[in-house]
Amino acid sequence: MTTGIPAEDWIAHHARFAPQSEAAHDLASGRRFTYAAFDERVSRAALWLKGAFGVTQGARVAVLSMNDTDVFELQFACRRLGAIFLPLNWRLAVPELEFICKDAGPVVLIHGEEFADAARQVAQLAGVPHTANLANGKPSAYEAGLAAAAGTLDPPVLDLDDIWTIMYTSGTTGRPKGAQITYKMTVFNAIQCAMTVGLTAQTKNLVLLPTFHTGGLNVYANPTFHSGGCNVVMRSFDPGHFLRLITDKELHLTHLLGVPTNFLMLAQEKGFAAADLSHIACIGVGGAASPLALLEEYGRKGIRLQQGWGMTETGPLGLMLSGEMALEKVGSSGLPPLYVRLRICDAEGNDVPRGETGELMIKGPTVTPGYWNRPEANRTSFTADGWFHTGDAARQDDDGYYYIVDRWKDMFISGGENVYPAEVENVIYQLDGVLENAVIGVPHEKWGEVGRAYVVLKPGANLDEEAVIGHCGSQLARYKVPKEVRFLGELPHNATGKVLKHQLPRT
Repeated sequence: MTTGIPAEDWIAHHARFAPQSEAAHDLASGRRFTYAAFDERVSRAALWLKGAFGVTQGARVAVLSMNDTDVFELQFACRRLGAIFLPLNWRLAVPELEFICKDAGPVVLIHGEEFADAARQVAQLAGVPHTANLANGKPSAYEAGLAAAAGTLDPPVLDLDDIWTIMYTSGTTGRPKGAQITYKMTVFNAIQCAMTVGLTAQTKNLVLLPTFHTGGLNVYANPTFHSGGCNVVMRSFDPGHFLRLITDKELHLTHLLGVPTNFLMLAQEKGFAAADLSHIACIGVGGAASPLALLEEYGRKGIRLQQGWGMTETGPLGLMLSGEMALEKVGSSGLPPLYVRLRICDAEGNDVPRGETGELMIKGPTVTPGYWNRPEANRTSFTADGWFHTGDAARQDDDGYYYIVDRWKDMFISGGENVYPAEVENVIYQLDGVLENAVIGVPHEKWGEVGRAYVVLKPGANLDEEAVIGHCGSQLARYKVPKEVRFLGELPHNATGKVLKHQLPRT
C-alpha cells in the first residue's frame, strides 16, 4: 500500500526556485555550494553511481565517512536513482560493520580516505562488490567520478512510503537492526522541525553530530535542506572550534543540535563565560538525558538549551521543548509536534494516570514502518493497532509536559550514543573462562554513563580486567567498551534464572 503522493526532490526544487541561495558550507575544506551547484553535483554523483557501479532502484549505497558535504550529495543522489542510502557508523569495529553490510547487502561502499583499511576489510568480509574513496574535496575516486560523469538521468517516480535510508541502531538482542526511513518520515520530520524551531530559507544550521546518527542527519540538517536553508558542516567535534563557530558573527549560525557531552565540554572552554550567543535562534540538546545542573548553568548565562527527545525509529523528532518554556520547564523534553501521538503505558499496554511512569509509546507519520530483514523485531516492536514501543520510561506533569525518566529496558547512553548491554555481553561471552556476565550503565561525569561489566569466571579461569576490556576493544566501538570490570562469585538471579541487574552496584 502506498500514499499515492510522490517523493519530491528538494534539492532540484530549490535549484530552480532560488539557484544562488547557499545550500552547504563545508568547514574543513572551505567549499561552499549554491543550490544550483549542489544540484549539479548531486546529478553527477547519481550518474557516477549508476554508470560505475550499476546502482539502480532499491540498491543500497553504503557510506563510511566523517561529516562532509559529499555525504549529503550521496544521500540526494540515492533519491535520484531510487536507491537506498546506508550511512555507516565510523566508530564501529570491523566485525560490526561486516555484520551490517552482510545484512543490508550494499552494491558499493564509499569511504573517507581515513577509513580505507577498514572499508577494504569490510568489503572483502561482507562481499561488497565495489569500493571507492572520497577525500573532502581533494583528488579521489569520488571527485574523478563526478568530473567524468556524463549523460542524462530519468529519476524514477517514488512514493512517500518508499525507503530512502536504512540507519542501523543496536538492538537488545545484541545485533544491530536497520531502521527503515521512508520519504514520508523525512518530510513530516522536516515539517515538524520547521514548526517547532523556526527553520526557514534564511536558516544556517551547524551540522555538529555525526551524519551516521539520526541527530546529525535529521535534526536539523535534512529539515534545513527541505526549508531551503544552508547547512554548515563541521567535520568532527572539537570544543574550542565549536566555541569559535557559534560566536562568529560573520558566520551567523542560527540553529544547532548537540548532545549533553558537547555542552559540558563547551562550558569548560576558556572564553565561554564571555561568549555572546544571542544571534542563535535555537540551541537544541538531545540524544541523552541532560543533567539539570547543565541546563541551569546555561540558563544563568541566558542561554536556553531546548531539550528534545527522539529515536532513529521515530524520524527522530518526538518531543520538543520550546525556547519560551526552556527555563520554566527545565528537565522536560517538551511536547509532541503536531503530527505525533504519544501514550504512556504500563506493562499490559494500559494508559497510566498522569504523573505516573510508564513506557512511552508513539504513533504517526514519522515512525518507521519496520526494520530491514527483522520480521520478529517488527512483530514485537509494534502493537496490533500500530503503536511503536520506544523502550523509554516517561511521565507527564500536570501541564502535559513529558519527562524521560529512564530507559524502560537495559539500554544506556554514553556520550549521546546508545549502548545495549546484550551486545557487549555477547562479546564478553566469547572469552574462554567466562561463566556468566552482565553489563550495566553507571554514571560518568564526562560521558553521562559508561559501561561496567560484572563477570563470573569458570573454575580455574585466569582472566583479569585488562583481558576483558582488551577483547571488547577489538570487537566493539570504543563507546561500547566497558570502562571497568568487577568479578563476582555469582550474579543475582530471580526464581526463573533471570539476572536481576537492578541489584548490581552502580557506585
